Amino acid sequence: MTDRAACEALIAFAVERCGRLDVLVCNAGRTMWSRFDALADLGIFEQLMRLNFHSNVWLTAAALPHLRRARGLIVAVASVAGLTGVPERTAYAASKHAVVGFYESLRIEIAADGVDVTIVAPDFVLSEIHERTVGPDGKPLGRNPLQVGRIMTAEECARRMHRAMARRDRLLVTSLRGRAGRALKLFAPRLIDRIALRAIRERR
Repeated sequence: MTDRAACEALIAFAVERCGRLDVLVCNAGRTMWSRFDALADLGIFEQLMRLNFHSNVWLTAAALPHLRRARGLIVAVASVAGLTGVPERTAYAASKHAVVGFYESLRIEIAADGVDVTIVAPDFVLSEIHERTVGPDGKPLGRNPLQVGRIMTAEECARRMHRAMARRDRLLVTSLRGRAGRALKLFAPRLIDRIALRAIRERR
């Protein structure tokens, strides 16, 4: 959703239909695949920030009063690209870094209200988002650029998310390399850069 009014209408509809709101899952997103210096249109930065970040803010603002009453849970689907740099994903990584920063800050503000925040940072997941990946010309690639047989399915990602939500975990990183990258980033940043570069080159 890229319109604030539409986000507010969605929350109002959900509350009217269900009577209350216990959990908000912010999972909308779009990605890109291009070196920054190859982009023909920098408007992709604005597009991705609006969908990947601003829509989360608008939905959360509309949902928060209801979540406070329910002492509910916010689930923000970010990405491992929101925890470290990823080449050829500059606009996407920037938007997901913004998501992580927003929800880590909001978590502190609303902790006393009994509302928890779970941030999910998936690695590559087999989903339609990759078929709509924007290339350097600003148009969708129309194909999945990844090695689809070697990445996590959406169903497995959802199962891990469900477990993290039930425990109200602060952070779920879905891959070993993502968890290792988070741990090693302070001590071996160049190693993490090489791992990220290899992941993009190998498309997995």
